[in-house]
Amino acid sequence: MRKVFWIILLLVLIYFARPLWEEKASEYVDLGFLDKFDATVEQVANGPTVSEALEQAKQLTGEISGQLQSFVSESSAEMPDAVEKPDLAETESLFAVHNVTLGMAKEEAQAKVGLPLRLMRNEYGADWHSYHQNYQNYVLLSYDQNGKVNGMFTNQDLISSTKGLSMDSNKAEVRAALGIPLKSLQKGNVQYILDTREEYDVFKIDSIYVTVFYDIHEQDTVTALQVVTEDLEKQRKKIYAAPDAELKEGFEFLLFELTNSARIQRELPLLKWDEAARATARKHSEDMAENRYFSHTNLAGKSPFDRMKDDGITFFVAGENLAYGQYSSIFAHEGLMNSMGHRENIVKPDFGYLGIGAAFNSDNQPYFTANFFNR
Repeated sequence: MRKVFWIILLLVLIYFARPLWEEKASEYVDLGFLDKFDATVEQVANGPTVSEALEQAKQLTGEISGQLQSFVSESSAEMPDAVEKPDLAETESLFAVHNVTLGMAKEEAQAKVGLPLRLMRNEYGADWHSYHQNYQNYVLLSYDQNGKVNGMFTNQDLISSTKGLSMDSNKAEVRAALGIPLKSLQKGNVQYILDTREEYDVFKIDSIYVTVFYDIHEQDTVTALQVVTEDLEKQRKKIYAAPDAELKEGFEFLLFELTNSARIQRELPLLKWDEAARATARKHSEDMAENRYFSHTNLAGKSPFDRMKDDGITFFVAGENLAYGQYSSIFAHEGLMNSMGHRENIVKPDFGYLGIGAAFNSDNQPYFTANFFNR
């Protein structure tokens, strides 16, 4: 009886405090289930017996508890079973990723990594072939017209190197092994200064370009590695790729995959792709690109939560990440991970869904909007 009394008292306090929190909470939570609470309070006020009131309160408590539980259970993905990491063999190449090296035939590479789960257009005018098992052992590979590997990427502990570098290496060790990083890239007759902000290094070693990304929140340890041939790099005629529908979609799905790859490494549930959220995100990216601004609040004064609600997306928790001006989704993701506020969204356990929308301004610079939520 005492427990029921305290439950009733708590519900009454919540009810009479509603003016203080209801408007703000409604931005994040559908409060329709509280209509039953209003009805019960009205019935109690009209004079039921004490026993009837207690029974109604117990019933209402169960309904509200079930409603709140459904918020958590409806969309939260379960953690997939752990997948064993491959044994990394010694390599004679500067770098190997999942025991794959540049120049390896596609058939040999896929014997090591399996079949691709998605192809995504990249800034080189080629496709990243995505290989993973529920985002574990995550690898991207690109192939030339002869079916030879000409590009590799991973943000997981799948690196072997003749230089002894790994994901445990830090920036100082990388630079000691690979030399002085590039300060610029030549594209045609234009020299582009690399604005690395000390978050990544680009090295030109013989006929390959190596980009090493660092985690500034973890003592500048290596967080990802991209290796591409000189021929593939030359396919990117300018620092920003010419956009089209395939590149837009490729950027969107790749940023989604990288987000889940980061989550699975932290033993967090995987996010589900949401088309409605992508539509909302795309509209915001297109608005920013067209009107040359960069903000979570659009020119009409609407927040991410306003925009999602306007598009019929229901949620009890939501968040938004924005990125602008990076060369690709890889650079965008690594930049977001180095920004603590954005990083918190990427690794927030409460989120269950994600939609990403990309757009390009007249200078071909990409804008990324990522809308996270759970319902």
